[in-house]
Amino acid sequence: MKSVNEADLMASCAHAGQVDKIGVPYIEHVRAVAAGLAPFGDELVIAGLLHDIIEDTDWTAKGLREEGFSERVVSTVEAVTNQKGVPYEEKIRRIMHNSDATLVKIADNAHNSHPDRAAQLPDEKRARLAAKYRAARDILWAAADDRDIEAIITIVNPSLLDELRERQAA
Repeated sequence: MKSVNEADLMASCAHAGQVDKIGVPYIEHVRAVAAGLAPFGDELVIAGLLHDIIEDTDWTAKGLREEGFSERVVSTVEAVTNQKGVPYEEKIRRIMHNSDATLVKIADNAHNSHPDRAAQLPDEKRARLAAKYRAARDILWAAADDRDIEAIITIVNPSLLDELRERQAA
């Protein structure tokens, strides 16, 4: 099995020169997602590092398998990868049927929803994305254990803890 360090190096090379919506090197996003998955073991950390590699680079699932990544890692990455013509909500509903993909997407959503990142977006875009990510959390969080969600968001975006507690109380 490939190591976390090997996956980090691959992600760094694959995303070299890419920036996110707020102009930060893209590798910082995948590293933040991976950090949130640390409580679940190396394979999910690796899946977090590679979660956008098929979608945003020339890498393919076949290439990841040939490179020696485990089937668990590759199938998780495939599950969270956007498919042309598939609406976002449908993608989220598909993801919720794969427990590993659900955890990766919860970490991804938490980082994308981080207040420090959102604050740098134009008002209209910030509001649109906040609603999109909140709707996704409603689906994803229902498919995961509250303790797992708490473990992830405590690392990636503690500002979501109040939302989780409200959901638990409802």
